[in-house]
Amino acid sequence: MPTFQTVPCVNINDEFVDVVSIDIKQGEFVNSGDVVATVETDKSMIDVVAEQDGYVLRIDCEPGQKIRVGAVMFWLGATRDETIPEETKDTSSTASAVRQPTAKARAMLKELDIDPARVPISGERLSVADIEAWLSKGGKPGKAAVSAQAAIRREDAPNVAGELQELSPETAGMLHTVAWHRDFAASAYLEVEYDPKPWEERAAAYAAEHKLMLSPLLPLMAFRLAELGRERPLINSTIVNGQRFQYTPVNIGFTVQAGAMLYLTVVRDTQDMDAAQFISALGEVQRHAMAHKLPPQEASGATLSFSSMARWNVSRHTPILPPQTSLIIAHAAPKNSDKAVLGATYDHRVLTGFDVAQVLLALSRPA
Repeated sequence: MPTFQTVPCVNINDEFVDVVSIDIKQGEFVNSGDVVATVETDKSMIDVVAEQDGYVLRIDCEPGQKIRVGAVMFWLGATRDETIPEETKDTSSTASAVRQPTAKARAMLKELDIDPARVPISGERLSVADIEAWLSKGGKPGKAAVSAQAAIRREDAPNVAGELQELSPETAGMLHTVAWHRDFAASAYLEVEYDPKPWEERAAAYAAEHKLMLSPLLPLMAFRLAELGRERPLINSTIVNGQRFQYTPVNIGFTVQAGAMLYLTVVRDTQDMDAAQFISALGEVQRHAMAHKLPPQEASGATLSFSSMARWNVSRHTPILPPQTSLIIAHAAPKNSDKAVLGATYDHRVLTGFDVAQVLLALSRPA
């Protein structure tokens, strides 16, 4: 059966990438792991590799084209003459016909009598935001739903002279994250004050033992979160189609500021690491972020996340919950204070306040 491969997500804030090169031809056989294309964001360039063996049936993008993350790049088949499903032939730029809508989007499509194949998709699944964006650009609901047009949520233009401008890819990506947080996460926030001295002492002792020049305080706290993800599987899960989806790996997201960019980097498979291995892996990811050369596997797939604003001398940090992450731990340590703050933005569909309070208390002191 023909299968398609989509544009990879290089960074959570990227909604579009530029196709630099296509290194395959129609009819050619490719092996899993072969470099098949190169794409570029504003900050990095990466090779796209084939995810499986197969003959190239069709290529749906070309060099110089700006293409949406998640759109179909090419199709593979077991033989050269396999037929691509008919319903996808007019939707190669968005893959909307082969992606399932969310429950809310499905209800909206039915109410407005809209064919989902007509609506460009911005993420893994067709969302209400995708439908609203399509309608705002002139998309028309079906005849049976014209009277329902007034019910669609949309923003009125300001009563002041001005003009609409396209969002940058970074801003559009952040908008996607915030919209998911608002529409699907049912998120909440909880925080506790704690005495940072035990953690500072633990970090100083670890640095002396391992001859580190920089304080490992934040990496050690993030590793403690990884340990809690192993000990408490509930926190390392999400909600998919009304059911809890338990993640097998514990992938830790860690925010890194690089110039004007804020990356959510990812250290994967931390359940197999000790503290030294985690700190080393995190350091490598941080170096890639500072050079704006994060590969896809280091910029996506976080199951738990850790974010600190200690360097900014703030007393509270409430981060946006990344899509399909049950909680992101927030750390703040204001200067000239003997107290620091640990907080968590979390998904109410997965966790209760009691669950999160236990995690925060466990994180407030070294194990």
